[in-house]
Amino acid sequence: MRRARSLALTFDDGPDPVWTPRLLDLLARLDARATFFVVAPRAVAHPDLVARIIAEGHSIGLHCGEHVRHAAREIGWCREDTSRALVQLKHAAGVVPKLWRTPWGDRAPWTRRVADEYGLRLTGWSVDTHDWRGDNAFQMFRAVADELEPGAVVLAHDVVGPGARRADARETLGFVELTAARAAREDLRLEGLR
Repeated sequence: MRRARSLALTFDDGPDPVWTPRLLDLLARLDARATFFVVAPRAVAHPDLVARIIAEGHSIGLHCGEHVRHAAREIGWCREDTSRALVQLKHAAGVVPKLWRTPWGDRAPWTRRVADEYGLRLTGWSVDTHDWRGDNAFQMFRAVADELEPGAVVLAHDVVGPGARRADARETLGFVELTAARAAREDLRLEGLR
């Protein structure tokens, strides 16, 4: 559970072999923690990054196996995708997530039932950086600065994911730096979700 004076940083769609290590370096320098909602095949392809995420005190949550909106599929598909992703994460990366953020935060009427079947807690966000749009760090920060308060959960991405209109995650790192400076001024600790 997060402390009352904390701000949760979360990152979806990774890990990415270029941007996740840079983000981890930045988080280490800032003495900040985060939660990474991973795409299982990407985690399997980069088990060293998953191991580093965990070793440095961050948490791993499930994002998906296949990055698809739940409302576009049936419950059977979701059960299969979730099961396959969890098996991949456990066997290839040694991870057993307890948190689940669905792609785009989209949920079908049966999503919670699937979460319960697999012992996962559905997790959303309260602050959306919209970093996929390609805005610069200051534009993103300015748009959400008033929402960066104790207990907020910030959504960002450590990879160029589906539908992104940006070439890289450089501005997301800049946003994290601006957020860390704000958190320090407000006596907020940057943490992941537990």
